[in-house]
Amino acid sequence: MAKCVTVISVASIVLVAMIMCAVIGVIPLSRSREGNVAAQELEDAIEIEIENVCSRTLYPEACRVSLSPYFTNGLTVQEKKQLLHIAVMVAMKEANRAFVLASDFFNQTHDRTVQSAVGDCVELIDITKDQLGSSFSLLKQGEMRAEQRSEIKALLSAAITNMETCHDGILEKSDGKSEARLLKSVERVKVFASNCLAILVDTNSNWVEKLALPSEPVKEGFPWWVSATDRRLLRGSANDINADVVVAADGSGNFTTITEAINAAPVKSSKRYVIKVRQGTYQEYIQVGKTQTNILLIGEGMDSTIVTGSKNVIDGSTTFNSATFAVVGKGFMAQDIAFVNTAGQTSKRQAVALRVGSDQSVFYRCKIVGYQDTLYTHSLRQFYSECLISGTVDFIFGNSAVVFQSCTLLPRKPGQSQQNAITAQGRTDPNQETGISIHNCTNHSRFRPYSCYKLIPNIPGETMEEYSRTVYMQSYLGDVINPAGWLAWSADFALSTLYYGEYMNAGPGAGTQNRVNWGGFHIITSSQEAINFTVAEFIQGNDWLPSTGVQYIDGL
Repeated sequence: MAKCVTVISVASIVLVAMIMCAVIGVIPLSRSREGNVAAQELEDAIEIEIENVCSRTLYPEACRVSLSPYFTNGLTVQEKKQLLHIAVMVAMKEANRAFVLASDFFNQTHDRTVQSAVGDCVELIDITKDQLGSSFSLLKQGEMRAEQRSEIKALLSAAITNMETCHDGILEKSDGKSEARLLKSVERVKVFASNCLAILVDTNSNWVEKLALPSEPVKEGFPWWVSATDRRLLRGSANDINADVVVAADGSGNFTTITEAINAAPVKSSKRYVIKVRQGTYQEYIQVGKTQTNILLIGEGMDSTIVTGSKNVIDGSTTFNSATFAVVGKGFMAQDIAFVNTAGQTSKRQAVALRVGSDQSVFYRCKIVGYQDTLYTHSLRQFYSECLISGTVDFIFGNSAVVFQSCTLLPRKPGQSQQNAITAQGRTDPNQETGISIHNCTNHSRFRPYSCYKLIPNIPGETMEEYSRTVYMQSYLGDVINPAGWLAWSADFALSTLYYGEYMNAGPGAGTQNRVNWGGFHIITSSQEAINFTVAEFIQGNDWLPSTGVQYIDGL
């Protein structure tokens, strides 16, 4: 593995160097060769421009120090957007360095517990390298359309989240001392990615296009990015669909396991690859990798086709790697299937049933069942329609941009020392366009009497994230909702920087008169404010949902 990592890393560094030369090469030489005064004035002007751009980032000193070296030889900025090009390249360079460090550490450590966490980092940094590379490629295309800009923001937001997950996973399994060098590099990748995102979304800039997000009409009840073909697929039942392959546990299909069918899918396919899974219980741990794109997994009903596992933190897994089913490849879709983690109520702690880091992914008529940390909406843009999601502590968590529509959120009976939480959103950067939007959903419990159910603005782990964002809109809140509604994680930390909102909800738990009195809590009264959390605006659903065929409401 070490030789393979070395070859890949050298190739990546060479590629970064080639692209960097190409970027800098288009910036014309403007230094006057006739006098030092003119040259000094030019350098001062360059520094002012860099200082101006970097002042709007969260890490201005790191921004300035990382960009200035590329403009010290008399180069001027023909277009300020080239600063963003170079900022992305700086992040790519550091990601390559972090990947080598993580891979070397993984190969050298003999502590299996720590190795598990570092293995997650290797995967996450590798994904981040691709996301930064894709961001750079989109920037090279010239004038940015709204959908391109939204995609870059989603990719950079995910890169930051990946590094946070890597960092938290290591500290979950060790004290971080032996991994200090790796953690420092991971932090630098996060910082540089954050600076890229801040430069991109700078609202005071007149050089980064301020394009409104598209709000195209719904096509047959689905966002516009759902193709006509995918709409037909999702409207049909498993019996109506012509699948590429069939999975059947009894041997009557092409494969007996879902993993085999996933591994047989074409690499980086732009065409929908349909896997039909016949009824049965499939006890396997499934990963849909970054190159396994545009897969549709369709079962025979959420109570008939079940994928189940029991990995958990207490038995040695990281939270990230405890998932029964994990998907990264872009454009993943699942319909009429259940994802389950059976690890116990209290003794096993975090135990993920489904982890999703797939951009523009869709889950339709699915059941997602576990206890603590059931659904890990890790990153990128996701949509859930007519799903049932059930668990106890923080049973929907992560840092994606996700909309739940017409779903049932069902808290299970917690352990004696536990209190339930529906959401635990993990936004760490104010420029990340991430959050949880729960629209036209139902929240209730099968267990009576039971009144300690809360909407908690914290994520699993040691600290609550400073910019958490969750909104409930036009949903039914049952009588299991605590009147205060939301619970602080630690004193008054982040209570003014988070964003938690409620808009036109109904039911016995929807009353807001006894809700918390925080600066970050909002009783939304304006439809113009609420519309920011709809499918069309929050996840740019009209750009990609129509192609999937899933029915949805794009507005309020």
